[in-house]
Amino acid sequence: MTRLQQQLFELQDLEYKKFHEKLMPTVDSDTVIGIRTPILRGFAKELLKKASGDEVIQKEVEHFLNALPHDYYEENNLHMMFLNQMKDFEQWLEGIEIFLPYINNWATCDFPLPKVASKHPKEMEEKAKEWMKSEHTYTIRYGIGIFMRMFLNENFSTEQLDYVAAIRSEEYYVNMMIAWYFATALAKQYDETLPYLQEIKLDVWTHNKAIQKAVESYRITPEQKQYLKTLKRKKE
Repeated sequence: MTRLQQQLFELQDLEYKKFHEKLMPTVDSDTVIGIRTPILRGFAKELLKKASGDEVIQKEVEHFLNALPHDYYEENNLHMMFLNQMKDFEQWLEGIEIFLPYINNWATCDFPLPKVASKHPKEMEEKAKEWMKSEHTYTIRYGIGIFMRMFLNENFSTEQLDYVAAIRSEEYYVNMMIAWYFATALAKQYDETLPYLQEIKLDVWTHNKAIQKAVESYRITPEQKQYLKTLKRKKE
């Protein structure tokens, strides 16, 4: 066990471990330490702060980022937290591209995007399209997440809706993200998004899940919800 892993186990909360591992059926429970996110985030910030003035710790962090795949779920989350603290876009982009193939769960995949990414919309749109062509479940999901988080207000275009609607996958965590994306798009760009349901551009499961999530949203009006319910499709 590495020194960093020992430090992580010192933050373990066994009750939280029992609760959280049930939310991630794709992750081996033996790889879940059980650390609450605010605690892990605080640990990450403190370690990076120390690394800025301590060459030994700095090398330890660098070694950790290069030591893939990680053994534990929390190490994956810590990796994402370290990446998200980067101020240089190219450095972050290189880091996330290396890390994406090793992500094995939705929780790590769905971490918020770093501030530096929002300053490069053109590059991020192209990268998201590239990642959505991947054969790796969580790389695709990450790309869709970028469209959802960055491009449903400013820089929105129906071409982005086309791109996501064209994805076909047997993976639950890909299709759930597509549904989440379209439900959010209905909340933010209702008139432009509605035709994708009216014209049946999604598979049945994803189509109905998008409607379900939209109907559950407080950002959709009662009138819109009522109409969306009429668009539900029967299983083929």
